[in-house]
Amino acid sequence: MIIVDSALRQRAAEGDPIRVGVIGTGFMGRGMVDQMMRRMTGFDVAAIFSRTRESAEQAYSAAGVRDVVHVGDSDRLDDVVAGGGHAIVSDPGIICAASRVEAVMEITGDVEFGATVATDAIRHRKHLVLVNAELDATVGPMLKVMADEAGVVMTNADGDEPGVAMNLLRFVSSVGYKPVLAGNIKGFIDRHRNPETQAEFARKHGQQPKMITSFADGTKLSMESTVLANATGFGVARRGMIGHRCEHVRDMANLFDPDELLERPIIDYALGAQPGSGAFVVGHDDDPERSLYMRYFKMGDGPNYVFYRPFHLVHLEAPLSVARAVLFDDAAVSPMAGPVCEVLATAKRDLVPGDILDGIGGFACYGVIDNSSSIRADNLLPMGLADGCRVVRAVKMDHPIGLDDVEIPEGRLIDALWRQQREHFG
Repeated sequence: MIIVDSALRQRAAEGDPIRVGVIGTGFMGRGMVDQMMRRMTGFDVAAIFSRTRESAEQAYSAAGVRDVVHVGDSDRLDDVVAGGGHAIVSDPGIICAASRVEAVMEITGDVEFGATVATDAIRHRKHLVLVNAELDATVGPMLKVMADEAGVVMTNADGDEPGVAMNLLRFVSSVGYKPVLAGNIKGFIDRHRNPETQAEFARKHGQQPKMITSFADGTKLSMESTVLANATGFGVARRGMIGHRCEHVRDMANLFDPDELLERPIIDYALGAQPGSGAFVVGHDDDPERSLYMRYFKMGDGPNYVFYRPFHLVHLEAPLSVARAVLFDDAAVSPMAGPVCEVLATAKRDLVPGDILDGIGGFACYGVIDNSSSIRADNLLPMGLADGCRVVRAVKMDHPIGLDDVEIPEGRLIDALWRQQREHFG
């Protein structure tokens, strides 16, 4: 952060802010546009795409931008940006193809649509910041391969739980402790919540019921944990993780066997723990001399120590991921290699032939993290592919949905990327 803010001030002083294309102006997207245009230095949201023109206009207006041009091709967008203007585009591909846009932020949470934007951005050699854990958890490793080949950064976002945890993990490693456990602090999980049960909460907070449902039923937790697993190489102890209920996240230091964690570091979560939000990393060190300092600073008796941050503010911090990518070729959270974990689809109710799965945050299924090797061995349906699948064999409530239990719609990019990912990593 110290280096990033200095570099951003330098770009601003030179009159050359980082020009960003934003895809999606929902609840989080609007906050990020406002953050880059009014609260931070060294950024310029050059162009926005939203499914509704009115939403894009409102995002600019709320950020104090009044003179906005509507453009229909990338050459015109480049002309507008060169003149210091701002544009709303009719197609996200216009942003991806524009030569003056340096980075693309994909903020829709939609897997198929996000896959189209991500591959297009990478093809045009744009740094890609995903505020879309659902897409990253499904085909992030393949997108990372494509980004490496194109010479650009593909990363998840600072401020979301995987980004918070990864920054902590890098800090823990840099001060000489061995990270052995990392994850989220989660308030509660009810696997059978649905868009009807979450409708009022969603309305109150200006969000979509399916998105809020994915938080409540644990799907979002599984997606974020998978992003972190693939970035660290850590697996999970069991399907769905353990999720110890505890009073405070610091208790996580003593709820696992230190020797087992040393042998096999894992991703997990603290359930119902104070401080109620954020992420944590457990670092290991059994040096008796160093333990004197840790006791003095009230970090515990060791050999496991909990480092945590009690908040995650993705709408404020995601632009830092753009700066890290553009200025330093540094990814906040990016897969190390092939999938370590994946998210499997599980029946939220009894499913019968003919049912159509309504995907993430719906009525039909929820997502559960597991090690990739286990999911492949059992031939299970990834949650990121579930939307629109037709059930052909009955599946009992709370049972995993197999690939042989459904018909997958034809012609989708996300399925092609997922198959390519499996082939690429064997």
